[in-house]
Amino acid sequence: MTRPSELPIRIAVLDLNNGEKNLGLGAIKGILSRFSGKFQNTQFECSVFDVRGKGEIPGVDFDIFVSSGGPGSPFDGEGKAWERDYFDLIDRVWRHNQRRVVHGVSAKHVLFICHSFQLMVRHFELAQVAERRSPSFGVFPIHPVGTGFHDPLFAGLTDPFFAADFRHWQVVSKSARHMEDLGAKVIAREKIRPEVRLERAIMAIRVSPELVGVQFHPEADPIGMLKHFEQPERLRKIVEDHGHRKYQRIIGRLDDPQYLAKTYAAVLPNFLHEAIGALRGIREAQVV
Repeated sequence: MTRPSELPIRIAVLDLNNGEKNLGLGAIKGILSRFSGKFQNTQFECSVFDVRGKGEIPGVDFDIFVSSGGPGSPFDGEGKAWERDYFDLIDRVWRHNQRRVVHGVSAKHVLFICHSFQLMVRHFELAQVAERRSPSFGVFPIHPVGTGFHDPLFAGLTDPFFAADFRHWQVVSKSARHMEDLGAKVIAREKIRPEVRLERAIMAIRVSPELVGVQFHPEADPIGMLKHFEQPERLRKIVEDHGHRKYQRIIGRLDDPQYLAKTYAAVLPNFLHEAIGALRGIREAQVV
């Protein structure tokens, strides 16, 4: 008979790209494939669900959920079935996790990325999701704040660390009441700009020990992104929209291991490390 500790970890990848081609989903799947079997020899059994395009929603029988970024406004789904079902899944995971204290069930772990992060913030009413004055486009510094300095998601990273950040929307003006009700904490904010007299956008929130969301793209693979941005059509589009100087800065940071490579190697693996350790009852799920 197979012992519970020998069963594969079931991971649901929630695809919010609405059918658009992107690097993020492939990068997420690549990280999961590469790390399967490397945490206490635990194998991953992964399934992808096209949430926006096909209305596919997994059950709560999965162990881990990784919810991707996606295009467009975080309000595009208002009143649509897929968004109602997506929010219902979040609620079902939350209720399941509340039972762990009384019934000792294994909690479900969720990572919300970019577009998913904004949806999660909307759903829990943790802060305002507002359109930016100008889009954020590039590789930028992210600063841990508060409990973020000790959050396991950022283990091995410095202050600041750098991440890929491509967004027209931002999370600002946290709701102290709703944050306190859930026990949620802001754990990172965007770069410091002393010359700009505006609130720095929230870049990560720890909702609970199992639920965490980030505004940036931790799955961004510097090598894959470099190849993508060096394509002639992408080069022309970026220079046209953002200027040649911005393009050169992005390429320089993608090519420098001091920037994106460290975040790519840390955040999503750290999330998996913590989730598997908790699911297996192991204090530290050692990577082999």
